[in-house]
Amino acid sequence: MNKQTLITGFPRIGAKRELKKALESYWAGQSTKTELQQVAAELRKKQWLFQKEQGIDLISCNDFSLYDNMLDTIVMLNAIPERFQTISDPVERYFAMARGCSTAVALEMTKWFNTNYHYLVPELNDQLEFSLNATKIIAEYQEAKRLGITPKINLIGPLTFLGLAKTAEGADTYQYFEKVLGVYQELMQELAQLDELVYVQIEEPLFVKNPNQKQLDLLEKAYQQLAGVSGRIRLIVTTYFEHSSEATAVLAKTPAWGIGLDFIYGPQNMASLDLIKDKKLVAGVVDGKNIWRNDDEAALSLLHEISQKVNKEQIIIATSCSLLHVPYGLANEPESEIKKWLSFAEEKVAEVVLLKKLFHAEQLSLEDEAEKNQNRMVLAAKKDSQLINNKEFLQKMKGITQIEREGTFTERSALQKRLFKLPQLPTTTIGSFPQTREIRRLRSAFKQKLIANEEYEAGIKKYIDDCVAFQEEIGLDVLVHGEPERNDMVEYFGEMLQGFHFTTNGWVQSYGSRCVKPPIIYGDISRPAPMTVQWITYAQKITEKIMKGMLTGPVTILNWSFVRNDKPRAEVSRQIAVALSEEITDLQAAGIKIIQVDEAAFKEGYPLREEDITAYERWAVANFKLAVSTADKETQIHTHMCYSEFNDIIKTIEAMDADVITIETARSGNEILQIFQEIGYQNEVGPGVYDIHSPRVPTVTELVEQITALTQVLPREQLWINPDCGLKTRKWDEVKPALQNMMLAVTKVRAIKTQVLV
Repeated sequence: MNKQTLITGFPRIGAKRELKKALESYWAGQSTKTELQQVAAELRKKQWLFQKEQGIDLISCNDFSLYDNMLDTIVMLNAIPERFQTISDPVERYFAMARGCSTAVALEMTKWFNTNYHYLVPELNDQLEFSLNATKIIAEYQEAKRLGITPKINLIGPLTFLGLAKTAEGADTYQYFEKVLGVYQELMQELAQLDELVYVQIEEPLFVKNPNQKQLDLLEKAYQQLAGVSGRIRLIVTTYFEHSSEATAVLAKTPAWGIGLDFIYGPQNMASLDLIKDKKLVAGVVDGKNIWRNDDEAALSLLHEISQKVNKEQIIIATSCSLLHVPYGLANEPESEIKKWLSFAEEKVAEVVLLKKLFHAEQLSLEDEAEKNQNRMVLAAKKDSQLINNKEFLQKMKGITQIEREGTFTERSALQKRLFKLPQLPTTTIGSFPQTREIRRLRSAFKQKLIANEEYEAGIKKYIDDCVAFQEEIGLDVLVHGEPERNDMVEYFGEMLQGFHFTTNGWVQSYGSRCVKPPIIYGDISRPAPMTVQWITYAQKITEKIMKGMLTGPVTILNWSFVRNDKPRAEVSRQIAVALSEEITDLQAAGIKIIQVDEAAFKEGYPLREEDITAYERWAVANFKLAVSTADKETQIHTHMCYSEFNDIIKTIEAMDADVITIETARSGNEILQIFQEIGYQNEVGPGVYDIHSPRVPTVTELVEQITALTQVLPREQLWINPDCGLKTRKWDEVKPALQNMMLAVTKVRAIKTQVLV
């Protein structure tokens, strides 16, 4: 049978976040491992059968994970760090690596290329004894076979695994290439026994990031060997998120059966197609990262262009990347004008199949004809829709002349120190406090109009009162209101801005059980009214301490939203920046003197190719500075950035010129902070002193050691003390002792400094 369609990967969280609920129930001790596995099996069955019914030829298995595919690969290779090896139960060990436990800190977590998905970073050293554990892979393959499906097995490739791994000493991870490749070879031999023909998709997205010659040489060696292990294996090496022309030139010389390329985000892949002669081309022509309805005519034109270089029968039509990055389906969304423009994972599967029929000029069913005509009409109507264009706001933007705030950091810092009179090593939190079941129910009831505004506001005020009282009790220096009114740090703002659409069930996995519901930017953006002033000023009135205003920055709102595809991202970000600058004006007028403008997703928006980075940095920095341009010199501007490698962007961070930057460092030690020291960074820094992604409560002794270590890298006058991220996802019985210990620790470190001075 000629394989003509392929889905690179499918969401695993479930149409109604079934996996999230099952995981959290298991972690809370409310369900068993067997019950968790039953939910997982049901989710796999549902997505496999759906794709089969739609007509997909190559359906993925092993794209499902209980937490993360990179973590699954660590288990497959037996690359288990020593601190977890004493945990005998494999499931408990798996989750301990992901979340930490009483005896071991979790693996470091960072963003998967330029997405909001987080992966767990492998830790490699000479003590590891790499060996094959193919239990999960084989079990899921056989599970699919029992359902009448011969699946494609998804694997993260050996070069991407090594390229994204780390060593404690910062040594070259490719020194383990031969050992890792040996395990993959053994795996190919085992997989070859599963069937007469076994389709294996090995993902090597590392090669969209300007690979060096060493990486390319290892790539050739790896796939000369892996593709030649058995004639039963039909090996597809796939990349996504950008073009991988250098890798395509190498892979074309190997016995790989197919090469997968992204033509949505890597149009330059077209130039390397002349190299693909006798191989299958998995053509990613349906957008796997964004949520807009596929333009059939444009996609068909692209396929015809591809077929000028690659024989039509060699082309397998596919999504540009895994559908992990989009919501599950539109079935549970209410009707709206915007819904017609959208396509989630289930809809993208149907789009791939329809595109195949159109491309191969197959006889269309009545349903197919109706869908083709509907597509054409919807896209035409969208282009002319008045929902998209806000002419009044666009005219207003043309008159903006102030694009950054006045004063140097030195001037601003001197004014702020005299005004605030904060102690050495000032303490704060990143912003959010636990989102309790009660507060979520309160918001939900208000949104559904089940309670009156008075009851809702009373509930929010009660939460803020308690939150502020707790912070005062433990002695924090700069307080936050806890954000009980906010569902999400991006969604909350989008709901108050024109040009945003919100889904009811458009959840996307961020990591583990953590799901986000990204807003959809469909049109021009403007701010009809203040967004945060009411609750920030209420919180300030009930305390004499400084209350920090909390905003999400323009680049993060952009990067954590699904963005319109008819306007440059830089322009969309600029519109958001203008709206935020208006909010800062209102906060200042209400007496708020410290305002945090979070850019948690600044790094993940970076282009994957070096040649595109300068342009991104230019507009991203400009838009952050535009957002805070209305801040007075006396107003202290904070920003926060999530897990990132800062080495390559430290000068960009410096150019943003925030008065204080808080960063996540708890899982990375102080290696990130040293970069700030090396460049002579002058502004203030709040390195996270404990990891909020783990339920583990750090001890006072640990925190004293961590804070002391920070003071050995940067001067005390430059440091703030805080957790490494917001506390929204934690429970109060974790947050309270952790913050109490943090305050006890900073008090001890301050006292040590005092004694030294005496």
